[in-house]
Amino acid sequence: MSKRDYYDVLGVAKNASADEIKKAYRKLAIKYHPDKNPNDKAAEDKFKEAAEAYEVLSNPEKKQRYDQFGHAGVGGAAGGGGFGGGSMNMEDIFSQFGDIFGGGSPFESFFGGGGRQSGGRRVAKGSNLRIKVKLTLEEIAHGVEKKIKVNKQIVCKTCDGSGAKDRSSVSTCKTCGGSGSVRKVTNTILGQMQTTATCPTCHGTGQQITAKCNVCHGEGTVRGEETISINIPAGVSEGMQLSMSGKGNAAPNGGIPGDLIILIEELPHETLKRDGNNIIYDLHVSFIDAALGISVEVPTIDGRAKIKIEPGTQSGKLLRLKGKGIPEVNSYHRGDEIIHVNIWTPKALNAEEKAILEKLRDSPNFKPQPGKNDKSFFEKMKEYFE
Repeated sequence: MSKRDYYDVLGVAKNASADEIKKAYRKLAIKYHPDKNPNDKAAEDKFKEAAEAYEVLSNPEKKQRYDQFGHAGVGGAAGGGGFGGGSMNMEDIFSQFGDIFGGGSPFESFFGGGGRQSGGRRVAKGSNLRIKVKLTLEEIAHGVEKKIKVNKQIVCKTCDGSGAKDRSSVSTCKTCGGSGSVRKVTNTILGQMQTTATCPTCHGTGQQITAKCNVCHGEGTVRGEETISINIPAGVSEGMQLSMSGKGNAAPNGGIPGDLIILIEELPHETLKRDGNNIIYDLHVSFIDAALGISVEVPTIDGRAKIKIEPGTQSGKLLRLKGKGIPEVNSYHRGDEIIHVNIWTPKALNAEEKAILEKLRDSPNFKPQPGKNDKSFFEKMKEYFE
């Protein structure tokens, strides 16, 4: 099942402001919140779908990629590869977007208190990672799975990311009572005003470590290497960026990991050139073959194909192999291969060859006779690519 357009999910226009996007998400999150719709799978799916859309459209970088490349730009077309917001679970959603509702718990003011225990706590987010992936033209045309070793911050296996020496080495923060935030009342000329700020003692986690892990020294992360499987969809292009949610650096103290940003780099092909979704190939034939006609094989991104050069083919002739180009991302449409025919003129001739050609020099059929309907090379190119 294909993903819905994120703007349609939130019910906003493509030129919607950040504030409009936020309000639209807030409205949907309240409507489909699991506390309001217990044991309702459809409502839960709507809740996750809205969070996924907001995750992308509220991030300027992800929004730009989505506007340019659609779901593939943020990995939404990559299936099980871990791209995009589709891999978010309910805990991720409450941790990342809980503050959009304000207060100690993300839905406290709407559902009468309590909320979720972790809702008011500040959860750290790991930093994003950027890597380059080099692809051949064939890999771009058909899509490919790449397994890449990434050096990054990973969760400390000794403490499972908690940063504590053991379970007994973690206690509730005494400053904020485990809420992760403190409230301060100040007197102003307008009366008393109450503000909420992140707890300075636990930095919003709601917990304090009394004895740190001997391996990660309380950070919850260590430097390590992870092999990541990346599913690259067919049709990507040079400079395009894909993202894998949760595959960046691990966050301190069991927080949310960052994203992995994949920058696409195209490797030059030996004989084929890419122009958008079309493939260009320069075919050189002798003027004898051009005059008499011949069948030749040409390379394509799917292997070799046989084409026929008609008798009397002129230099600059453009031939089209339909559907032998690059597919569009998230589409069944595919470009073509354009074959540019070049007539090869020999640079060195022996005496016998020269004698034969001298006899033909004055033959009427060897005199250039361009017709009015013969288009120039630039006219042909314009015709093919309009």
